Amino acid sequence: MLNFGLLGAGRIGQIHGRNIAANPEARLVALADPVPSAAEALAAQTGAEVRSIDAILDADDIDVVAICTPTDSHAEYIERAAAAGKAIFCEKPVDLSSQRIKALLGRMRAVPTMIAFNRRFDPNFAALKARIDAGQIGEVELVSVVSRDPGPPPVSYIQKSGGLFRDMMIHDFDMARFLVGEPFETVQAVGSCLVDPGIGEAGDVDTAAVLLKTASGKICQISNSRRATYGYDQRIEVHGSKGLLTAGNIHETTVCLANGAGITADPIQNFFLQRYMAAYRSEIEHFISALANGREPSPTALDGFEAGRLADAATESHRTGRTIELAQFA
Repeated sequence: MLNFGLLGAGRIGQIHGRNIAANPEARLVALADPVPSAAEALAAQTGAEVRSIDAILDADDIDVVAICTPTDSHAEYIERAAAAGKAIFCEKPVDLSSQRIKALLGRMRAVPTMIAFNRRFDPNFAALKARIDAGQIGEVELVSVVSRDPGPPPVSYIQKSGGLFRDMMIHDFDMARFLVGEPFETVQAVGSCLVDPGIGEAGDVDTAAVLLKTASGKICQISNSRRATYGYDQRIEVHGSKGLLTAGNIHETTVCLANGAGITADPIQNFFLQRYMAAYRSEIEHFISALANGREPSPTALDGFEAGRLADAATESHRTGRTIELAQFA
């Protein structure tokens, strides 16, 4: 039985807290959040105690710390949890600077550490990856990743997020690495503010595209938007030497209407927690199973660093208008 402490009882902390509590191999011992009502509500649902962050990090009855706090606090809590010898499950991104993440690698490797790139655990994306690995489309040549939110977050969130490339697209950078299977060498990014002028005033973009290329010539193209009027748009296409694999959106139902006006389907799911609910369960199950069986959990600390490098390079490419050699962010 693994004893967990949860830092953060916000939206994602609630998901992880409930999934930890529901796992028969784990127990959510304690949780902390600066909003007492949020902490108390989640504690009531999971049977955990409400403690301070310091108490959780120093506790002898906690083996694992799940870090679901704002990004700018992750590095501090990783350092403290690792110093206490506790295993670490940390939400993405590890930090807003890849160099800060690099400085943490030694500490994160000293204890079992997993970075929560949940999309690797989506049943559809995982099945697509398995078919790539089985050779169904031969050598991967061109990958396209589409990720579009139904609407932008508040500008107050944007101001602390680190920017679209480090916040929203970080998932897609990890997915690109996961699917292509080779390190990228160059990054080219463009971005615009087309959705909310307030996002531009905060120094960020809400619409962006990135091209990634490996030494052997494999290419990945990623497009992000903070607006999709039709729902939460999450699609992948992988073109290979022997064929094509695609993973599409999930609709509210599988019902279609066919009549004289044409064929219509129900809308696609509209919220990331709904779309990736199964992925959130699976990633916690993987983490707990890896700890219980002495295996290294994945995605690893190094995966967190590599995604951070791509995000930094994309941010620099957008700022300068130049193609960036990823080696600059080694």
